[in-house]
Amino acid sequence: MQKILEKTLKDAVKENQCILGTKQVLNSISKSKLIVLSRSVQTEIRGKIESDAKKSKIPTLTFNDTSVKLGKLCGLQFRVSTLSLPKISDSDITSLKNESESQ
Repeated sequence: MQKILEKTLKDAVKENQCILGTKQVLNSISKSKLIVLSRSVQTEIRGKIESDAKKSKIPTLTFNDTSVKLGKLCGLQFRVSTLSLPKISDSDITSLKNESESQ
């Protein structure tokens, strides 16, 4: 999952096309096309985000590593526990979901 996800996230951050942070993601779920959650997200918050996303029919992707690694994958110098991508293409979503299922 790393290659496609890394390219997608770095492009989104560079173009300022992603929303970082749990609170910001919760407030913008309706505008999202894909939500990425790191393993570091608390269970209660993860459940809230996943249920809200399911209601809005937004796919979620679990990044099987820490928020520190997700931040580095985005090319950022800080932790990222949750992020949403409001302008990702449907083909990228499909590629990411296929890649995550194959691991």
